[in-house]
Amino acid sequence: METMILDDRVRKLNQEKNFISAVIYVRNHETELELFLRKLAETLRETFEKFEIIFVNDYSSDSSVEIIKKISKELTGMTISIVNLSYFQGLEAAMVAGVDLAIGDFVFEFDSPVVDYNFKEVIKVYQQSLKGYDIVSTSPNTAGKLTSRIFYSLFHKYSRNCVQLNTERFRILSRRSINRINILSASIPYRKAIYYNCGLQTVNLKYTPILKAMIGCNEQQRSERMELAVNSLLLFTSLGAKVALYMATLMASISLFMLGYTVYVYVVIDRVVEGWTTIMLFTSVSFTGIFVLLAILIKYVSLILHLQHTKQNYVFESIEKLNQ
Repeated sequence: METMILDDRVRKLNQEKNFISAVIYVRNHETELELFLRKLAETLRETFEKFEIIFVNDYSSDSSVEIIKKISKELTGMTISIVNLSYFQGLEAAMVAGVDLAIGDFVFEFDSPVVDYNFKEVIKVYQQSLKGYDIVSTSPNTAGKLTSRIFYSLFHKYSRNCVQLNTERFRILSRRSINRINILSASIPYRKAIYYNCGLQTVNLKYTPILKAMIGCNEQQRSERMELAVNSLLLFTSLGAKVALYMATLMASISLFMLGYTVYVYVVIDRVVEGWTTIMLFTSVSFTGIFVLLAILIKYVSLILHLQHTKQNYVFESIEKLNQ
C-alpha cells in the first residue's frame, strides 16, 4: 500500500505543472467518441497534473452527447465539459466557442475525434511548444485531397506573407497566442490563417498515419468547407482583388480598342451606316469609364475589407530589452 502511494507521489512530481485544456469538435461522431475520449484522457492523465476536456457539440443529431456523458461518469478525477451550440454553426465558430471557454495555459484543438495518429503525437506537440513555439500543429506526411492541395496552393501563392498551410489534424496554442489573436482580429473566420498571421513562432510536425481511413464529411459540412475556402481566399489573400482588377482592366482595354476602331472606321472608311459612329463612340467611352471606375472601387473595397477585419496595423514576434 505504501509503495503504491509512493509511486503515485513520484508520478505526480514528474507530471507537467502547466494547466492543459483540450477542445474537441463533435458533430455526429457517436462511433468514434468512446475510444477517442478514453485514449485522450489516459494520455493527458499520465502527462499533466491538471487538465480539462471540452467537447463542443455542433447540434449533433445522434447520441454523441449521451456517449460523452456516459464515459465521463467512469473517468473520475478530471473536468469534462460539453458546449451545446443552439444550431449547426460549423467547425470554425464551434472551435472558437470552445477556446473561449478554455482556461488552460496551453489549449489543444482537435478538429475531429476521428484519428489516424498515435496519441503519443499529442505529447510530442506539447513538448515542441515548450521549445519556444506558440502554435504547433500536426499533419500527416501523405498527400491530401486534390481540392485541398489546390486551395492551399492558391492560398500560399496569393497570401500577403506567403503562409504555407497544411491539412492539420490537431494543434496546440499557448495562452500568449490566444491573447494575441484576440487582439489582432475582430473575428476569426478561418483559424489557421489567423494563427499563421499573428506573428508568433509556429511549426508544423509531420507524422505517419496509422490508418488509411480518415475524416469524411456530409453534404452540409462539404458546403460549409467550400464557403469557408472562398471566404478565406477573399479575406486573407489578394486573389479576389487581383482577378477582379484583371477582369476590369481587360474589359477597359477592349472598350478602348473599340473606341480606336470606331475612330479608324470613321476616318478611313467612306461608307458608314448613319448613326453607327455616334453609337459606338458613346458605348466605348461609357464602358471604358465604367470599367476604370470598377477597378478603382474594387481596390477601395479590398482596402476597407482589410481595415475592417484587423484591429492592429502591425504584428511582432517578440520584444528584446537590452542594457537593463
